[in-house]
Amino acid sequence: MALPDRVPRHLFTQRGWGMIAAGGVAVGAAYVMGRRDLLTLAVLLIVLPLVSLAGIRLVKPRFRVYREFTPSPVETSAPTTVRLAVARTGSGSGSATMEERLPARFGESPAFRFPSRSATGGTSRYEYHLRSAQRGQFLIGPVTAEFTDPFGLSLHGQAIDDGDILTVTPAAVVLPLTGLAGARGNDGVTATRIRANPSDDDVMPREYRHGDPMRRVHWAATARHGDLMVRQEESVTTPEATVIMDHRYGAFNGGSGGPAGQAGPDGHQLATSGTFEWSVVAVMSISAHLAERNYALRLLDTGGGPAFLRSPSAPEPEAEEYSGAAGLQSIAESLAAIQLTGSHHPHRDNALQHWAGRVGAAGERAALDAGPEAFDDLLMDKLSAHRMRGPVIAVLGTLSRMEAFALAPAAGYATNAFAVIVTEKPGESAEVLEVLRQGGWRAVAVAPAVSVASAWSQFDQDVAVPAPSAEVRRGTGAAR
Repeated sequence: MALPDRVPRHLFTQRGWGMIAAGGVAVGAAYVMGRRDLLTLAVLLIVLPLVSLAGIRLVKPRFRVYREFTPSPVETSAPTTVRLAVARTGSGSGSATMEERLPARFGESPAFRFPSRSATGGTSRYEYHLRSAQRGQFLIGPVTAEFTDPFGLSLHGQAIDDGDILTVTPAAVVLPLTGLAGARGNDGVTATRIRANPSDDDVMPREYRHGDPMRRVHWAATARHGDLMVRQEESVTTPEATVIMDHRYGAFNGGSGGPAGQAGPDGHQLATSGTFEWSVVAVMSISAHLAERNYALRLLDTGGGPAFLRSPSAPEPEAEEYSGAAGLQSIAESLAAIQLTGSHHPHRDNALQHWAGRVGAAGERAALDAGPEAFDDLLMDKLSAHRMRGPVIAVLGTLSRMEAFALAPAAGYATNAFAVIVTEKPGESAEVLEVLRQGGWRAVAVAPAVSVASAWSQFDQDVAVPAPSAEVRRGTGAAR
């Protein structure tokens, strides 16, 4: 007969509770009948489950867990196979009920018995599948086990590992072919080259590297940058492209696509929005599109720093340059957990909370809004160091008119400059688009409902790009 649900089952099995109940009945019968043998039996029935409970808690079984994801990382909406291998490392016997803890988005946690029927060499193997419609990093596990003693009387539950992180990267969409490289090459077919004996006007300086001869030091560039710079005289056979990724909170926090939460592995929420998720997919798709055409990629943020410096999933947060399949994979992993930064970045808010509380609301706003200026000299210097080496593609959120003035001259450092602004209200970006086009950009504004491929195809339309105007040059100075 089944025990009532109100009986706690995390201490004893049904058999254990049954023995305790039988011991209680025997105690009562021994008292009524005056039989000492019944009392001895009653004590045995009650003590045996208690002893087994003490034993299983003092001598805890030990296990080793191996967990493998195939593939890893995995793209959004693609399945990944999780393979578990559980082996007992300490002495002991008995069976256990195990459960793999999963984030709520993955549904019901799988449960299994140890040892399995197909166990070999003391190792039980299990397999199940996961699929996530959203990017991020998710803690898979730990495996929790509910052990029983050899007699099947008592229970004890514990986690037997720490779990592993599953990285879900944004999936790239196929983009239509566009004329990207202009005079410097066509989608990677024609290589970009620098003359072996450049003049001071067209030399391409770069940072000094160990082993560079001092005769190649470019003193004018060294004085301008403050770091030792050398002439880059080697022929370059790989075309280059620069992608500017906007992840400022203020550029993506408006409209129905306002900031939402996505769980990270530490339980915090990723600061993101519908428009920002669109831009993440766009950056991934553009990077894949260019990498397939043999472009070396540089990814920068709007301040000129590494685009993934604050991404917790970035394998190399300080990296700016990527090439080949390995570079594309690094970009995908870096985009997995990237989030909005700035005023409402959750970790930054926590760090400034104490100080901001002391200086009041005005001080709190000033503290949270502090940060590197967008489209300032650092970004321009980065673009100038690689001027005319390939296209520049900017994936942006909502821009102000002054921000557009600051960004507009950057088109002069590229063979072609493309800007896509993702916003809930594209019609309100007409003035910003005009400022960018005056600076030499091919610029479009799209809503997140528009596909990335459709937005990309707009760059091949015959859009007249006027020459930079005096207003753009004056606006640039004002913006800075």
